Amino acid sequence: MNDTVNKIIERIHELEDELQDELHRKGEALRFRIHDGTVTFEREMLLRHRALKTGLLSYLRDARWLVIATAPFIYALIVPFVLLDLFVSIYQAICFPIYQIPKVKRREYLVFDRVRLNYLNGIEKFNCAYCSYGNGIVAYVREVAARTEQYWCPIKHARKNKGAHKRYRLFTDFGDGEQYRQKLKSIKGKFEVDEA
Repeated sequence: MNDTVNKIIERIHELEDELQDELHRKGEALRFRIHDGTVTFEREMLLRHRALKTGLLSYLRDARWLVIATAPFIYALIVPFVLLDLFVSIYQAICFPIYQIPKVKRREYLVFDRVRLNYLNGIEKFNCAYCSYGNGIVAYVREVAARTEQYWCPIKHARKNKGAHKRYRLFTDFGDGEQYRQKLKSIKGKFEVDEA
């Protein structure tokens, strides 16, 4: 990989760190803290949140009927999400030790902190938990797939790959057979978080 690409990647990591710092400052402004993975709000903010809560009856009364009619289609996706979660977890448990690929920690991708927001009613909390699960499982599966691709086929595509995973930058250039043969073994061993 050339120096220009490495410098751009380094700048991206710096910007991600800046973004995390800014989000932390935003959390302080909204008066919440995270301790041992649990979010806690100051009492005054909790009271303000409760005042903003929409009651269940009002929430349902104000909902468009087409939105309510599509709910079964949304919630039916729980079946493929759970099956995907199950099969990918089994695949990883069986194959990753054989390939010597570090396992993806599923719990790091499933975050259910929005259920602690007192300005959400029960339906909104349920919807947030559902979306957290769906997006968390997709992110978890993506990382399992990315590590698998890194092990088996770490070659960039010829065409632009919109939404490439973070490990993609480690891959060899399309059409560069010499680079592939020279770097394949080292790429298969680069699973540390900081390298991806």
